Amino acid sequence: MIIDNDKMERLFLTSSVSGVVKKIARQIGTKARGMRLAFIDTAAEVEEGDKWWLRDDRAALADVGFDVFDYAVTGKAAHNVRKDLARVDVIFVSGGNTFYLLQQLQRCNGLSIIRERITGGVLYMGSSAGSIIAGPDIEPVRTIDNAVKAPKLKDTKGLGLVDFVVFPHWGSDSFRKVYLQERLAHAYTTKHKIILLTDRQYIRVEGEMYRIEEVKK
Repeated sequence: MIIDNDKMERLFLTSSVSGVVKKIARQIGTKARGMRLAFIDTAAEVEEGDKWWLRDDRAALADVGFDVFDYAVTGKAAHNVRKDLARVDVIFVSGGNTFYLLQQLQRCNGLSIIRERITGGVLYMGSSAGSIIAGPDIEPVRTIDNAVKAPKLKDTKGLGLVDFVVFPHWGSDSFRKVYLQERLAHAYTTKHKIILLTDRQYIRVEGEMYRIEEVKK
């Protein structure tokens, strides 16, 4: 049974939030409409090409009623990040380069600040890199994300909001080679608990409970 408690830690970890956010919004309930959502797109800053996936995620969140505003932690002091995130109901962390994202969060003490907000009842949502970093360690994804883009990374410890590492985009044609020939071989160890997640699935976390949800096409 799920207990409705505003102070309980709540997370929605996705591969691509645009494809599942309608179901997430229904589970949050009527209060989802109008909730102020910080769209942290820091991970995408070092990505090249057309970032259509970023636009799709942003638009989908706005379409279901969230009050979305873009927010980057890069170059900000810790006290500014703490002040800015104190005024939000939802922290959303986008896809992109997980190592770069972690480096920028380390520079502004963002890991501790986000953990404080989630513990205080703010809802956390992640897409791809944003879901990976919610776990205890991002090292298992080294074979897909270019760690060279984070030359000043102190370590690979994530937010630690959950005790597993999300491997997003499972089953996607564009990730087939990476998974079957590279990523799984690198991560084949008992050191980390790993959950493979398709683009039509997400992990719903409430307190000590979590479950994989699926959106049918």
